[in-house]
Amino acid sequence: MKICVVGAGAIGGLLGARLAAAGEDVTLIARGAHLDAIRARGIEVTMNDDAVVHAADVAATGGLKESGPQDLVILGVKAHQIAPIVGDLPALFGPGTVVLTTQNGIPWWYFQRHGGPFDGTVLDSLDPGGVIAGAIAPERIIGCIAYPAAEITGPGRIRHIEGSRFPVGELDGSVTERVSALSGTLQRAGFKSPVLADIRSEIWLKAWGNLSFNPISALTHATLIDICRFPLSRDLAARMMTEAQDVAGRLGISFRVPLEKRIAGAERVGRHKTSMLQDAESGKALETEALIGAVAELGRLTGTPTPSIDAVYALTRLLGHVIEEERVRVRAEPLAPALRAAPGPEMAANGGD
Repeated sequence: MKICVVGAGAIGGLLGARLAAAGEDVTLIARGAHLDAIRARGIEVTMNDDAVVHAADVAATGGLKESGPQDLVILGVKAHQIAPIVGDLPALFGPGTVVLTTQNGIPWWYFQRHGGPFDGTVLDSLDPGGVIAGAIAPERIIGCIAYPAAEITGPGRIRHIEGSRFPVGELDGSVTERVSALSGTLQRAGFKSPVLADIRSEIWLKAWGNLSFNPISALTHATLIDICRFPLSRDLAARMMTEAQDVAGRLGISFRVPLEKRIAGAERVGRHKTSMLQDAESGKALETEALIGAVAELGRLTGTPTPSIDAVYALTRLLGHVIEEERVRVRAEPLAPALRAAPGPEMAANGGD
């Protein structure tokens, strides 16, 4: 299968490397030092069991127009990065090209081929003006949820932290020959990839945690285990998730996992920095709209109050605004040993009162 991974970051690189190692014809779209390294020595993924997957002869390029029509286009970029490149994506499309979406949060295509009362509705938080929807025909799309956690450890190198599930599903819930074939391709590359009749319910299950853990992590610099074990942040996450569950319920979605079990699952991941925290520390744009803004918009659309989600959304938007406007990164730096032992300014001025 001729496959192009648009955005060979942590998840896209993991997919591309394992698909190439399984014998697929893979092209990776990357940029900067990461692209240079992949061109020079291929892409290397260290799995969580320390096994190394090295795709040495994978093709790599920085331009979408250079690769030609593909059988499968995997969108590995983040949700807010799709609109700037969507005009070039048709260069990768042939008559039967499938587009696999792996973005976190609620996807821009949520109401495409939906069949419900909101069928065809474009969410302004995700696709202002319907630019993406106009460039990618919904008939091309297969939805996917990326459950693995991974991170780029250096140019051309990725560390897999945990997880192997990439469930897939047609937007209209049908089980087609193409989605079954795609599932088989991913399974041959070593992933778990069941075909789901209701891809949106599974999207909500992951988004359920992302909408709370990601922004809380970015705002506080806490890892998943820290958020889940600190009572106040655990309670905030639970309130946000309860509001999201109410929104989803209005859209006919039910959750197969109880709320506390979903939180416990995040806690088990341990001291993992969420993707939004990693972006804040790197000075990158945040996935605010896909992870939290879209849920707030769906709340308004369905007449469902989301006060906790709205408050955290406002703070996360402000954080993103500061990062982009001031061109800074926001990260926690350890204090020097002397400063750790010194009294704070209030203690020094007020005698510790």
